[in-house]
Amino acid sequence: MNDTQAGKLTGRRVLVVEDEFYLADDLRRELIDQGAKVAGPVNTVDRARALTSQPIDLAVLDVNLRGEMIFPLADELRKRGVPFVFTTGYAPEMIPAEYHDVERWEKPFTARQIVQALAKL
Repeated sequence: MNDTQAGKLTGRRVLVVEDEFYLADDLRRELIDQGAKVAGPVNTVDRARALTSQPIDLAVLDVNLRGEMIFPLADELRKRGVPFVFTTGYAPEMIPAEYHDVERWEKPFTARQIVQALAKL
């Protein structure tokens, strides 16, 4: 990641919603290394919703959190104008049509790839 991209995350609050512990922790560490303030990581929609009472600038949303779909939270973030990316093991056709404009990262991926995607939002 170049300095220009990294600078775009400095001071920005990023919500991380991911149920795979090691991936969530890698994302958290990479975001902090790039100057972001991390909300989470959390592994349920309810926990994520609790963190959105504070300002959120960007979000990483795992589509399926142990059977719980993220789309209600994605709807809330979209209404608030908060950009986000999806992480998933699902094929593209499994994502509802209203989210086809959202960048989707299929697992496995690296934390650095997600951080670079967030820097572009």
